[in-house]
Amino acid sequence: MRKIFVISGTRDKLSSVAEKLQSGRTVIEKAETIPDITSEEQQGIDTVVVDLNTLLGKSGSLDLALDELCDKFPSASIVVLAGSDQSDKAVEAVKAGAFDYLTHPVGKKELELVIEKVHQADIRHSELDYLRDQFWGDEYKDVVNTKSRTMQEVLRKVRQVADTGTTVLLSGETGTGKSLIARLIHAHSGRRRKTFINVHCGAIPDSLVESELFGHEKGSFTGAIKRKIGKFELADSGTIFLDEIGTISSAVQIKLLNVLQERQVQRIGGESAIPLNVRVIAATNEDLSEMCASGKFRQDLFYRLNVFPIVLPPLRDRREDILHLSKVFISRISTDLNKIIESIAPDVLDAFLEYSWPGNVRELENVIERACILETGPQLTRTSFPVEFFQDSPVRHHSYTDQPLGEARQIAIDSFELDYLTRLLTSTGGRISRAAEKAGVTTRQLNKLMNKHGLSKKAFKSRQEL
Repeated sequence: MRKIFVISGTRDKLSSVAEKLQSGRTVIEKAETIPDITSEEQQGIDTVVVDLNTLLGKSGSLDLALDELCDKFPSASIVVLAGSDQSDKAVEAVKAGAFDYLTHPVGKKELELVIEKVHQADIRHSELDYLRDQFWGDEYKDVVNTKSRTMQEVLRKVRQVADTGTTVLLSGETGTGKSLIARLIHAHSGRRRKTFINVHCGAIPDSLVESELFGHEKGSFTGAIKRKIGKFELADSGTIFLDEIGTISSAVQIKLLNVLQERQVQRIGGESAIPLNVRVIAATNEDLSEMCASGKFRQDLFYRLNVFPIVLPPLRDRREDILHLSKVFISRISTDLNKIIESIAPDVLDAFLEYSWPGNVRELENVIERACILETGPQLTRTSFPVEFFQDSPVRHHSYTDQPLGEARQIAIDSFELDYLTRLLTSTGGRISRAAEKAGVTTRQLNKLMNKHGLSKKAFKSRQEL
């Protein structure tokens, strides 16, 4: 049964809407401005119908009021009830996050139509969530659980290209997860049950690259004491991943181009060509187009590889994922080390969010692994991390005596406020209304302080889970 919450400070509006919704539904009425609600009342609410005047209350800010309402009803869609002269404000509310709006007095059919739209939207979201889970599978759920829009776009492209035979070129800085994305593409392709061959081109000596990739016949060169099957042959019917493709020599580039064009390979010293059915995924941390312009990489090979390009963002451009990734690494590494580590100290999380992460996700994983080894308690503290993480941390050490009294006092106040807000928002999981209540200030005052110190509630949303 659908459960609808109706909020209005005007009793006539409250009764009118509630009466029209009674059929086959549970309707809860509240004549308050963003009311307190029990956990029993909150359970199962899918729609909140709120009078615009009641929503605005004393603050007059739609953004703040909708944030507070969303905090209280995180799973519900919000429908705003506006007066006939308030259509501009109602549209503004929809832009700020409300599902839809109605003008008062509202007809029964019009109200039913909007409530049905909410219901259908809920069904679509549930189906999409189910299909996403079904597509990725349990093994890759930690990888695809991202809040970054850029990374979501990467995963959208992965889904589009995975079940084709198209050549893919992955580019991005070292440590961004190109190898993992290559495996993700293979795992969700029609070749998933076939071989996945990973070749790190930059780790193979130049003199051996051609032999490693294409194989050789016995006696074809000094030291070739027996026939060697190349990586391309081993990957037949499956996928070959060529990491750091920009490091291969001109001679190997020519032969690789021929393999991609002809779909066949010839071993060094061999007389016959061997047909291949191989999906090629290449990766680079360099700009291949610039390398082409400077003559270091063949342009025709670049075109063969760059059929479906995917660019992976650096970790500094997807900071909203740092907390989730940290949680995943802590869980896995502490289990491997047979330790019980449950969380990271708030000041470490702050340092993580400020650090530039030149080594990207790989650096984050390595830093957490080191900390897990060093840590003796259930929480990772700053003593287990390299000191450079905290050199640019929010709480800086100042020589107060070098400053005039007024400036020194302001530095101390700013430092205290930032530390207080960080701890407060961490303890409330980024819930603004709860944090404001604990601090004894209004949500407007709290948001003003957060803006002053560059804090966003989104950065604290998952900290309670960590």
